[in-house]
Amino acid sequence: MIEFIVFSLSAYLLGSIPSAVWVGKALHGIDVREHGSKNAGATNTFRVLGKKAGIIVLLMDVLKGVAAVFLPRFLSEGNEEHIIQLELLAGVFVFLGHLFPLFAGFRGGKGVATSLGIIIGIHPPAAGVCFLVFLIVFISTHYVSLGAIAASFCFPFVVILVFQEHSPYLVVFSIVIGITVIATHKKNIQRLVQGQENKMNLFKK
Repeated sequence: MIEFIVFSLSAYLLGSIPSAVWVGKALHGIDVREHGSKNAGATNTFRVLGKKAGIIVLLMDVLKGVAAVFLPRFLSEGNEEHIIQLELLAGVFVFLGHLFPLFAGFRGGKGVATSLGIIIGIHPPAAGVCFLVFLIVFISTHYVSLGAIAASFCFPFVVILVFQEHSPYLVVFSIVIGITVIATHKKNIQRLVQGQENKMNLFKK
């Protein structure tokens, strides 16, 4: 029980590192939550502050997810099933930390980059497939949100059908994370339906 509490708290605190807010203030003296989509995530950082800040935030958010789920792997002495449970629990809490960061007034991002980091740490092959789905949708439509929604929707199917994972913990986790990330994009979905969502071209100078 103590391990569950320690790793949950550690993961939440890692997730609470408000990369977009801190990078924006450090490099430009700007709180990205007051500009653009007002979201504390990599996408809004790219739009408001440019590629350099956006890439830094993206990498930091991904690394938060990876680091959180790696902690049990390196620090716990339990059996494999116990470690998997701790990793998934850490994944949930680092995700919650990103959405509701303690260090930024509980106003965080949508969790796309952090969820990618979580999946990389827990199931790298599934992360690769989901990232490929994201890239295909994003490059073909220039909608970051649509790419993220598509990848999140595919995640449970990739885990269950492609890699045929039978761990009930991993299956439930994949469904919960997929649904939650999609839910954080509610406003984006509305704008997509209305044809008002902003496009992004990362290759444009």
